[in-house]
Amino acid sequence: MKPRAVNENLLLREVAAAPLSRMLGWALLCALLAGLSSVLLLALSGWFLTAAALAGATGAAAAMAFNYLIPSAAIRGLAIIRTATRYGERLLSHHAALLAIAELRGTLFARLAAMDSRKAPNLSSGEASARLLGDIEALEDLVIRRPARPASLLSAIFAVALTAFAGWQAACALLLLLLALPFLLRAASDYLTRATAAEAAEALGDLRRAVVDFVAARPEIIAYGAMERAVQALQDIALQLDHARAKLFRGEAMLAGLLAFYAALAAALVLTLAEGAAALLALALLAATAGVEAMAAFARTAFRQASVEQSLQRLAVLNALQAPEQSSAQQGARSDGAAATLRIADMQFAPGSRVAITGASGSGKTRLLEAFAGLRMPVHDLAVDGQPVDTASAELLRQQCALSQQDAPLIAGTIADNLRLARPGLTEDEMMAALRVACLDGYVRNSPEGLERFLQDGEGLSGGERKRLSLARALLAGRPWLLLDEPTEGLDAATEAQVIANLAAWLDATGTGLLLVSHRKPPLRLATHRIAVADLPRFVAISHEFR
Repeated sequence: MKPRAVNENLLLREVAAAPLSRMLGWALLCALLAGLSSVLLLALSGWFLTAAALAGATGAAAAMAFNYLIPSAAIRGLAIIRTATRYGERLLSHHAALLAIAELRGTLFARLAAMDSRKAPNLSSGEASARLLGDIEALEDLVIRRPARPASLLSAIFAVALTAFAGWQAACALLLLLLALPFLLRAASDYLTRATAAEAAEALGDLRRAVVDFVAARPEIIAYGAMERAVQALQDIALQLDHARAKLFRGEAMLAGLLAFYAALAAALVLTLAEGAAALLALALLAATAGVEAMAAFARTAFRQASVEQSLQRLAVLNALQAPEQSSAQQGARSDGAAATLRIADMQFAPGSRVAITGASGSGKTRLLEAFAGLRMPVHDLAVDGQPVDTASAELLRQQCALSQQDAPLIAGTIADNLRLARPGLTEDEMMAALRVACLDGYVRNSPEGLERFLQDGEGLSGGERKRLSLARALLAGRPWLLLDEPTEGLDAATEAQVIANLAAWLDATGTGLLLVSHRKPPLRLATHRIAVADLPRFVAISHEFR
């Protein structure tokens, strides 16, 4: 079932904390003052210039009697107020937008990171990046235009009131035109930008996804001489994005032209219907023009709406995720932290058991480990603490199992940052002890930065060093069961023998259970039980389609 699109008000309400709401309130006040002062400034300027010209044309006596000081001072004061309040509105609304986007990005990332991997949406790292970066940034307009819309509406109403000085017919005509304008703008925007906005959003997502994926595969691209093909692929996607954006800009220009035509139409209609003195006629004429100009916020809203809706639809998948689990007890995990018994088919393994999973490549060994770790749905009959793995809570599986994967994923950060992922509050001594078991303590001691050496996604480490850093991190997690997938792959024989000896001593000292997958024979000596994965009965796991 496809997730429903995110309602923009509900989405922003999730992150609209009290300080943010107050900031938007002040931005609304500034926008209102800017709009009212802008309309009044233009209308008063028209009245003043016309009245002054007529007084001058009447004669010297009339010109001397005309009080130009108060209107000119009012015009100067309104200009200052308009400039100051526009600056304040922009400053406050953009500040609020940055805070809202940062909060929203953190909220959605927390949901995605804490989501049960077996039920999470199937997003690549590039696709997740595109949604958490590009799509959320596209929503900046949601916050920025929130103060502008009501302020524009009130400013337009104020313009109608000023136009009434030249007769109710002119005011009513302007009111009808302004009431119809938002609907006209929305219809024109849908016609001009909706399909193109979808095309641009798709192309931007494809470009971000491709960039992230190509960067991750950079060593392979360089090794196989595929750089030109990768660049060409990016250029093709970027060209699609450029074409879509060019269409959007043409649509924006057409909407601006429509607004200019509408202002001319309003001025002509008011000029036709207005009554009274020439100065009041000028006031009404410029007030009508200012009223249409005040509705420019609705024009910007209409133009951006299609792009915003595309981003909202893409964010619907992340927004529909449940909030991070707060209580392990509520999720069926063991609140006492005790080690659980594992079951593989009809075989029970008590805490502290050491089991090797054997079989040919592609037979499902890694999938079995990842199922116990809660990363994938199982294809075998597995259970933890008597609960089938396919229905057990992610919290229970995380509480029991620490996995060191075959590809040893690392984050961009220091060695210490990567180790601290295991659990908070780790001391330097604890980290060095785990590195000593993994035979990586010498590497850290010989590095000038030590534990603070920065790793850009593991760059600067060999495959074996990445593997041992991942192993040390799994040891530091302190879980009852240690899941190792090819723990000595990429190591020379001497280092492999030392790692195995260290692991054996660590397992003896801690009583930790072991599930091991290895094609190499030496690590298999750590296990006291062996299971051929080909001999395990398979079943079709229940499909947990993301909803």
